[in-house]
Amino acid sequence: MPLYVRDDDVDALAVELQKLTKARSKTEAVRQALKHEIERNRASIPLRERLAKLQERAAAIGLPNPDFDMKKFTDEMWGDD
Repeated sequence: MPLYVRDDDVDALAVELQKLTKARSKTEAVRQALKHEIERNRASIPLRERLAKLQERAAAIGLPNPDFDMKKFTDEMWGDD
């Protein structure tokens, strides 16, 4: 089934994309754009899932050592005893 675009703004966007991508036609430009958008959406991970993974990593690392002395550590690294 063909896709007919009856919106001048959409047509102008298709022409601009055709020029930017050097596509052979507006149809090819739209085809590439639609494929790219489908791939982008399939590849995207929802924020909720990304945050869950980060929370799991943070939990695995655990809480910081309350006895750690950052100044002493930095001084030792720089040889400032």
